[in-house]
Amino acid sequence: MGKTRSAPTLNDVAKASGVSTATVSRCLNSPERVIETTRKRVLQAVKTLGYTPNFAAQVMAANRSFTIGAIIPTMDNAIFARGLQEFQDQLRESGYTLLVSSSAYDPEVEREQIRTLVARGADGLLLIGHARDADVYAYLERHQVPSLVAWSYDPHMHPPSVGFGNAAAMGELAQSVISAGHRHIAMISGNTQGNDRAQARVEGVLRAMDENGLDANSLALIETTYEIEKGAEAFDQLMSLSPRPTVVMCGNDVLAAGALRQADLMGISVPEQVSVTGFDDIELAEVVSPALTTVHVPHREMGRKAARELIAMVEGKSEGRSICIDTRLVNRGSLAKPPRQ
Repeated sequence: MGKTRSAPTLNDVAKASGVSTATVSRCLNSPERVIETTRKRVLQAVKTLGYTPNFAAQVMAANRSFTIGAIIPTMDNAIFARGLQEFQDQLRESGYTLLVSSSAYDPEVEREQIRTLVARGADGLLLIGHARDADVYAYLERHQVPSLVAWSYDPHMHPPSVGFGNAAAMGELAQSVISAGHRHIAMISGNTQGNDRAQARVEGVLRAMDENGLDANSLALIETTYEIEKGAEAFDQLMSLSPRPTVVMCGNDVLAAGALRQADLMGISVPEQVSVTGFDDIELAEVVSPALTTVHVPHREMGRKAARELIAMVEGKSEGRSICIDTRLVNRGSLAKPPRQ
């Protein structure tokens, strides 16, 4: 029998490229510190030999796992995809690996996932929104695991956040709706219990109504899960009201797509007979008919800045800064003046 081939080592790479093991290590961990010709020679040797760094040794040497955990509410739609992709890309560039879990909007599931990620040695955690029990944050502090919130922004809350003001963004859209002449306003929202983003978006609409002299109690509000089918069902219910709403503001583009589909099935013309708005500006907002008037959330910018800030926290370079990401209105074809009643 032939000898079993052992895995290539750091020494093998050093010999093949004619440099020291320290230079090989710098090429792999801090490539910017090595001149290009040397770096290319080392990386070619790594590729030729099929060398893989010893992850366990790196962990022991740095006292870090080089993994970051992210717990998102759902993987069922694209709302979090853009931001997480950029978040992961930034982590990878800094030598970190992303572990993602989905809580299905269940706080107990999220609590369990946080404990699991901490037990697996996650260096830091990305969480969505601030709405969770204080003992969760106390647990993370006790285990010295930095955490950062995304998709929400509140500089007065702990932990720090990299996101946007949901109430302000939806309030700006509501102001546009009211300025167009709408007085009979309805809203299809995500469930607000345990979801501070959904709750803030409802508050944004209510505040805009109050500031414009409209009775906030007259808002026809339906809360449901973020699914196209649920948006369609809610729209059907709202169209049976008297007086019928002239505009249906939706908590995100997925619900708005469901509303548009149901309007088509019911023979209700959008926006001639009723206007529909969304929130997020995911790809879906552009492909539905009519295209959605919505709020553009710069998910990629948010993911990029969240990754950089969380890495800085993990590496002790920042105590945690809250960073506000600007949103903007996108006016398309689904919002118009209300029909005469």
